[in-house]
Amino acid sequence: MQLLKRISLGVMSCALLASCMTDDQLKEKMTKIIKENPSIVLDSIKANPAEYLMTFQEAAKDAQKDMAKMRAKKEKEELEKTYENPLTPVIRKDELIRGPKKAPLTLVEYSDFECPFCKRGYTTVMELIKKYGNNIRFVYKHLPLSFHKQAKIASQYYEALRLQRGELAFKFHDELYKNQSKLKQGEKFLSKLAKDLGADMKRLKKDVSSKEVLDRIEQDEKEAASFGMQGTPGFVLNGVPVKGAYPASHFENIVEELKKRGKIKL
Repeated sequence: MQLLKRISLGVMSCALLASCMTDDQLKEKMTKIIKENPSIVLDSIKANPAEYLMTFQEAAKDAQKDMAKMRAKKEKEELEKTYENPLTPVIRKDELIRGPKKAPLTLVEYSDFECPFCKRGYTTVMELIKKYGNNIRFVYKHLPLSFHKQAKIASQYYEALRLQRGELAFKFHDELYKNQSKLKQGEKFLSKLAKDLGADMKRLKKDVSSKEVLDRIEQDEKEAASFGMQGTPGFVLNGVPVKGAYPASHFENIVEELKKRGKIKL
């Protein structure tokens, strides 16, 4: 930052030769001088390119750190609000729930089968299910993003399989994330996967584009939007939102905070 300071001091010296000024007046005068004489800065950059590059890189790093701090502060403030005013995802009567229906922890995910970050989210969900066992129930909801070409049809297959058997949809969900790269094959892969899992293919073909399936996905999308979920994955853990593919430890910290506040007992 020394280079920029030297330039500023040089410009300030020129300005101070004219008169005594307040800080605002001095800033205005400096801006005017540089605007009228851009060569002051341009010549300095040409004469010291390496030093300028280092200065701007340092400034960029500082800006990134400041933005990260601001983001963390904002997230903390939002988190604090939701502990006392939790979000309330709709758990339908026919909701496909993984785990005990009366578990003290409820994890709802809004996800996109084609999203690489959602694959990370899948790993995290499996870790949490393993850690909390019968104390957690998991609900998978849909937020297929428009720029992922196979995401919507994959969601349709999941819902069509749910209409057949919940266990079938669970297996489809897991296998799809384990073999996410194959999704680029589109329905060829989805159909084969469903068949290999033992689906009724005749019924699947009828249900996959049905109004019931499409309405279900649309309801999930609207709910996600109402919670400010724009990207994927998005989660709601006992009413507390988590936007992004955070590690299991992040969710564990939320659980501990819920316990500390007397919101849950495990």
